[in-house]
Parts: sequence; C-alpha cells; structure tokens
Amino acid sequence: MSGPEAQAANHVLIGKKPVMNYVIAVLTLIHQGVKDVVIKARGRAISKAVDTVEIVRNRFLPGKIDISDIKIGSQTVTNPAGRETRVSIIEIKLKVH
Repeated sequence: MSGPEAQAANHVLIGKKPVMNYVIAVLTLIHQGVKDVVIKARGRAISKAVDTVEIVRNRFLPGKIDISDIKIGSQTVTNPAGRETRVSIIEIKLKVH
C-alpha cells in the first residue's frame, strides 16, 4: 500500500464514518457478486476495520465469509505540520463461498 494507489472496485477504505456504513458497503459489494472484498485501514481506523469484518462474518453472513489473507505494515505519511510520521496499516481480504 505504499504510495498513491487507485482504489479497486472491490476495496473498502475505512475512515471516520460509523462502522455500519462500512458494513453496508461490504454487504453491497457482496450482493453485487464480488467474491473477494479487500478492507483497508490505517492508524486509529484499524479497530474499525476489524469490527467491520467481524460484524459481516458473524451477524450478517455467518458461515459464508472467510478471511483469506491479512497483511499488516506501516507507512510514512506527512502530517499537516509537515513532519513525517509512521502509521500502521492493515489489509484484510474476505472471500465469499
């Protein structure tokens, strides 16, 4: 996830919105026929990404979703003050069966 990337059609980027917004985004992709959904988050949003995955897996589609891969790492970003800081990142891949 280093550098600017084009967001693919099967990616959900986690940000500052409530968790249920991201759950609905994942469910919408799945109902459109997407078999692999990638959830990406960094920094404080990582816990929201985990919550999103768990809600989809356990509450909405129990037994129909598997986690196929989890990637973790860190990224250097420049904050508004112009200072570079490192931010943790996570990428969770879900597979529909």
